[in-house]
Amino acid sequence: MAEQDPSAPTLFDIGTLTPTAPAFMDLEDPNYAYMFGFLQADGHLARGTGRKGRLSAEINARDIHILHEFQRMTPYYSSVTERVRTTNFAEQHHSATWTLCALEARTIVNALGIPYGKKSRIIKPPRVDFSRPDYVRGVIDADGSLGWTSEGIPFLSFTSASTAVAAYLCHYAKKITGAERIARRNNRDQVYVITYYKEQAQQLAEHLYYPDCLGLDHKKANAASIQTWVRPAGMRFAPPRRRWTESDDRELLRLGDPAAAATALDRTEQSCSMRLWRLRTGQTHMPAQ
Repeated sequence: MAEQDPSAPTLFDIGTLTPTAPAFMDLEDPNYAYMFGFLQADGHLARGTGRKGRLSAEINARDIHILHEFQRMTPYYSSVTERVRTTNFAEQHHSATWTLCALEARTIVNALGIPYGKKSRIIKPPRVDFSRPDYVRGVIDADGSLGWTSEGIPFLSFTSASTAVAAYLCHYAKKITGAERIARRNNRDQVYVITYYKEQAQQLAEHLYYPDCLGLDHKKANAASIQTWVRPAGMRFAPPRRRWTESDDRELLRLGDPAAAATALDRTEQSCSMRLWRLRTGQTHMPAQ
C-alpha cells in the first residue's frame, strides 16, 4: 500500500462537519458554493469496483474555462479532457469533461448532498451553512437560462426535476424579487420550470451575477445585457400576485358578497367573485373550519 502524502488533506468527520474540515468544498466560500450547486445539478457521481469511482461533469466546450476553475480549486488530482461526437442534436458536438477520482473528495461531496447514481429527483439544498446566491447561480448556470425572449423581453429561468431544489429556488427568488412562484411539474417532462420576466429577471440576475463572481462567461454577459432593458411607456406593470389564505377564504364565505369582501380583504371585486365561485363549485378546496 502506497505511503500517504503527509501534505494531503485528511478526511474530516462527515457527520459533524467540524471546523477542522479541509478547505475543499467549504460551502461558505462563494466559489465552492457555486461549484457545488453546478455539480449537484449537472455533475455525476459514479461508483466503481472496490474503492473506485469518479465525480465528473461534461459540458459544452465553449464553457471549458469553468472546468479549469474547478480543477484549480480542487486539492486532489483531476483532469479536463475534450471530445467531439455525434449526438441527437448535432453531428459535431464538442464537449469538455472534468473528472475527479479521489475517494476522499468523493466522500466529501457525497456527504454534502451529491448522491451516487441517478440524482435529478432527490438532490436537496445543502444542510450546512452555505453561500446562497453562489449556490443558486451554480444551479442556474448548470440547469437554467437567461437572456432575451423573441419579443425582446428579459427573462431568467431554471429547470429541475427535484422538488426540494425547485421549492428552494422559488423561496429564494421571492426574497429578492417579491414575486411568488408555485413549483409544479410540467406535463411533458415532469420537471419544474420556473421563469421570471422583465424587472424580476433583472433583479435576480443583478443579485446572482455580481461583479467578479465565478460563473459561465456567456451567462454573465447575458446577465449584464438584460440590465439595459427599460420598460416601454404604456406597458402595464403587474404587481406580484397575492395568494389566497384559508383566513381570506373563511372571511369571503362568511360575507358571501364579492363587493363587501373586496373592501374587507383589500382585493378587487372581480377577484373575490371568481374565488367565491371556485369555492362554491368545488374547484378550490374549502378552508378548514
